[in-house]
Amino acid sequence: MKVAVLTHAGGAHLSAYFSALAESKDCDEVVIADPDNHATDEATKLLGDKLTRSYPTYAELLEKESPKLCMVTMEARLAPQVIEAALESGSHVFAEKPGCVTLQQFEKLATLAESKHLHLMLAFANRANPESLIARKMIQQGRIGKVYSIDMHIVADQTRLTNPSYHGTWYADKTRAGGGHLIWLGIHWLDLGMFLTDTAIISASGAIANVGGQPISAEDSAVATLHFSNGMLGTLNSGYYLDAGYHTQIRIWGSMGWVNIDSTGTERMTWYENTGPKAKQLQTLESPIEPRGYSPFVAQVVTAIAHNAAPPITTQESLNALRTVFGIYEAAETGKLVQTGARPVAV
Repeated sequence: MKVAVLTHAGGAHLSAYFSALAESKDCDEVVIADPDNHATDEATKLLGDKLTRSYPTYAELLEKESPKLCMVTMEARLAPQVIEAALESGSHVFAEKPGCVTLQQFEKLATLAESKHLHLMLAFANRANPESLIARKMIQQGRIGKVYSIDMHIVADQTRLTNPSYHGTWYADKTRAGGGHLIWLGIHWLDLGMFLTDTAIISASGAIANVGGQPISAEDSAVATLHFSNGMLGTLNSGYYLDAGYHTQIRIWGSMGWVNIDSTGTERMTWYENTGPKAKQLQTLESPIEPRGYSPFVAQVVTAIAHNAAPPITTQESLNALRTVFGIYEAAETGKLVQTGARPVAV
């Protein structure tokens, strides 16, 4: 299968994408559109002979090539027209989030993809992490019973925001990024919360702020209360607070126990069940938890598209995450509970 990478100097996670394509047995050719000539050297190094051609514009690439899958990693403000062109050419699209700066832009793209029976997938790589898959299966099997509530936080470093060079990037500019921490990092946990519990977030309230006071127009802090389609409630704290690194956690409570995914502890996943052979014992994940991150998720996407199988994330699931993010932004602006319009996806 031929895969196209459409990017520029603002593209994120390219090393992981190139590495995944290099290792994938289902990808035998890669072409790239790189108008800034920013990523071609790295692509050549990581892809070797798999990289066959490089183009100065995405329009020229799409005119001359027929990739089955286009990977779009670009500044959010620039991404919609590129995604649209890729879909119009008949290619499935895997896009770096958020892929837009307004919800209306992505809704239009989702409608286009579905009308052409194509997949439009956002890069929510945490879905592929081993502990995520184990926790999801555990919940589906009913091992913690009826799910009551979910508590999530995803926290990164405030340090990056104090660097003057960061102030000029698209991530720091709401008009170029669509938002700040919530749409760049918090969105991962919103999607993962829905993925783990097979639900959709149907309404939200929230608040956003620039708590660090840096000269940026995008928020560095967001909090939200969430109402899910299965009746459960949840919370999210999404922000740049630390001096270095990340703190992330998702804890899910059910009628028969709970499960916790936590990046700060010695065990990435712990859980407790009221019944079963280890009832009322604290349990931990003992199996290997690698590989993780963007590369295995990209590999899953490539394999699914190559074999016309179900992808690890659907167009509707991608849209649900963005509907939730922009719903929280609207709630923060209006001070009202907002119906997100997200829809549950059949398992």
